[in-house]
Amino acid sequence: MANAAAPTAAVPTLAPPLEQIRHLAEELRLLIPAVRVGEALETTKEFNPETFWRRLNEAAVNVSREATTLTEVFSHLPLPSPQETQRFCEQVHAAIKAMIAVYYSLPKNQGITLRKLVRSTTLDIVDGMAQLMDALFMTPTQSSENNDLISYNSVWTACQQVPQIPRDNKAAALSMLTKNVDFVKDAHEEMEQAVEECDPYCGLLNDTEDNSDNHGDEEDDGLGYPNNRDLYWSEEDQELIIPCLALVRASKACLKKIRISVAENGKKDQVAQLDDIVDISDEISPSVDDLALSIYPPMCHLTVRINSAKLVSVLKKALEITKASHVTPQPEDSWIPLLINAVDHCMNRIKELTQNELELC
Repeated sequence: MANAAAPTAAVPTLAPPLEQIRHLAEELRLLIPAVRVGEALETTKEFNPETFWRRLNEAAVNVSREATTLTEVFSHLPLPSPQETQRFCEQVHAAIKAMIAVYYSLPKNQGITLRKLVRSTTLDIVDGMAQLMDALFMTPTQSSENNDLISYNSVWTACQQVPQIPRDNKAAALSMLTKNVDFVKDAHEEMEQAVEECDPYCGLLNDTEDNSDNHGDEEDDGLGYPNNRDLYWSEEDQELIIPCLALVRASKACLKKIRISVAENGKKDQVAQLDDIVDISDEISPSVDDLALSIYPPMCHLTVRINSAKLVSVLKKALEITKASHVTPQPEDSWIPLLINAVDHCMNRIKELTQNELELC
């Protein structure tokens, strides 16, 4: 009797190429939450900065290369086979995991600010690769959109940012402080422009007037057609704006002086103090934005007072932390008391102008 043929092992069926690309995008996005909250790996090895930055640059170059390869093979027909696609996807996944592993090797003692910058770039790379997978999955092969992928997709841009990351916590702190100075400067310029033009909603009134030719007067106060009270500042509003602008100018001056102190006196090994300075300074720009938004009509004076007080609290805390740190070798340095006095003067004037509103509450 003839022997029955031995059963053959079932070969797993691979998904179609585009389906594998879609699945890879999902897998990459699953990595993002862990990177956001992940801690540095514990190790007994002494940290070598040169080795770390070399590995990070090499990992970014590898990610960029894998992204380019995958884009090229999916930009023309025929598409790669399921087996080839699996190999390409595994290489992309391995490159991203290697990038994340290098980030995890940066210890906390090198500075939280520095780790945040490296983490941000790492997240941009992972998210950029996931976006590329989405584009390859959704964009028809050989379409004109595919020709733009290599030039414009964010994964390549993010990889190119790796060599620009500051190499120590002092440099990272200066980078963050410079951004904060620029943010507050922009907010101040926007406020000044609105005040100089006496038109907080420049262009909106003209559009409304044009529309009024096609609508009856009864609609002027309707939805989408602000009345004059909503468009312009009253005399009381304009008087209150003056100390608010002065307070924002003081905020800009505080950040500039803090940045100069860190640049001139900051020490690379004093990572904790530099991190504390950056942490509190990061709160200044959002507080300025809150105040700036609250001065637009219809203005609520009590809201302006509350937002001003919040900003003053942040500014004083930033100045106190800076004063107590190594970047202020002479705590009695005159610029800190002067700025505190300037901030107090602005706040006292705001309180005077909003006292009636407070009493009505």
